[in-house]
Amino acid sequence: MAAAGAAAATANALTAATRQPRIGSKQIFLPNITLTLLRTPFLPPTYASFIVPLTFNKLDIKDYLYHAYSVRVLSVRSYVQQQQVRQDKAREKVPKPRRWFRPRSIKKMTVEMESPFVWPPEPEDYSPWDKKTFEALEKAQENERDAKKPYRKQSTPGRGSIAAQAQRLLKGEERWKPEWEDVGEPLEVEKDVPLTR
Repeated sequence: MAAAGAAAATANALTAATRQPRIGSKQIFLPNITLTLLRTPFLPPTYASFIVPLTFNKLDIKDYLYHAYSVRVLSVRSYVQQQQVRQDKAREKVPKPRRWFRPRSIKKMTVEMESPFVWPPEPEDYSPWDKKTFEALEKAQENERDAKKPYRKQSTPGRGSIAAQAQRLLKGEERWKPEWEDVGEPLEVEKDVPLTR
């Protein structure tokens, strides 16, 4: 009798330990979160990686994926990626010296799913998304930035000839000779100044 009671207690403890936590107990009616699914070709198809808000935890992403997409999640790995320190804020046109700013950290989560998910192949034709106009706009903005900072793209007029001369010197086709003037013997300028020892 005692052995049967102990076996039943052990079975109840095992089922309680292996039972999944209850999903969906947290009610969120109008979520103000943004999850970004990352394209990760180096991961197996049963894994997916997301950029999530810093306040998001592992239970939240399990709950979200189950209720929004009916995807069961087996395990979750998360880490916070700290951003590099930058000089001044990113929105400033001219960064101020010695004013340092660290952008907000990025939290990434990688989930292991029951069923595999494979990204669709990238489209060959981008005309429905008007990619040509987007690229033309990017090029125009880059040209405008270069026009405001002309010293970045322009090179000195003799730069090509200097490079050609360096190649000729390296091949031995030309010998280098100094171009300064020889003014004769060196002249001591301060002869009458006594030197202390």
